[in-house]
Amino acid sequence: MMKALKAGMAAAGGKTASTAGSKSGKGRRRWVKWIFLGPLLAVLLLQLYFFAMICWWTQFNPSSTSMMREQLSALREKNQNAKLEQMWVPYERISNNLKRAVIASEDANFTEHDGVDWEALEKAYERNNKRHKVVGGGSTITQQLAKNLFLSGSRNYLRKGQELVIAYMLETVMSKQRILEIYLNVVEFGRGVFGAEAAARHYYRSTAARLDPAQAARLAVMLPNPRYYDAHRQTNYLARRTGVIQRRMNAADLP
Repeated sequence: MMKALKAGMAAAGGKTASTAGSKSGKGRRRWVKWIFLGPLLAVLLLQLYFFAMICWWTQFNPSSTSMMREQLSALREKNQNAKLEQMWVPYERISNNLKRAVIASEDANFTEHDGVDWEALEKAYERNNKRHKVVGGGSTITQQLAKNLFLSGSRNYLRKGQELVIAYMLETVMSKQRILEIYLNVVEFGRGVFGAEAAARHYYRSTAARLDPAQAARLAVMLPNPRYYDAHRQTNYLARRTGVIQRRMNAADLP
């Protein structure tokens, strides 16, 4: 009788230990699974957020961008009362001169590509390899808008990959005209100066609608390094490049 009881208790104890071991093993497997799936889920949710915002902006204008917030934060480190210069104007109230100049200077194939100019990217990749660092991205206007809306100004291939994904999202749900309209209203033209209207007032005491070809070409040339040219407005390169862009403007196709 006692032997049978002891045998039963031993068997029960074995089952309990086995059950506990099984549960512990399942718990470890769940943690391992989430270690891998967690980051993937986070990335997916981030892409859904980007896409939802882009869909919203097809009908509504963005009130600020990642680049604007980054610049405002930097300005307020020196002056707590610093503000950005930016005023939204619709597509029709932006001079065609500026639209043509920006396309001629930044993205000659803007109306033709699907958001990414792979030939330009390949050339940029070759230049970066030669210099052993990221010095240029070969970005289209759509890619630049993707960066301005959501990303930072850092230069690395991970950010570039995210920029490509967002660029395709933009091209999927927005017209070329809407992309150019948003771009011209949020792109940086100088220290704390964002958008065509603010740029026209800041540099020429005019409006975006009244920019002449020479003024428009000069603003377009400033885009790759606007803060530098805001402080150095009379460089030989700026004058020379402005003339080149002004000659190319008539060939630029508008959306």
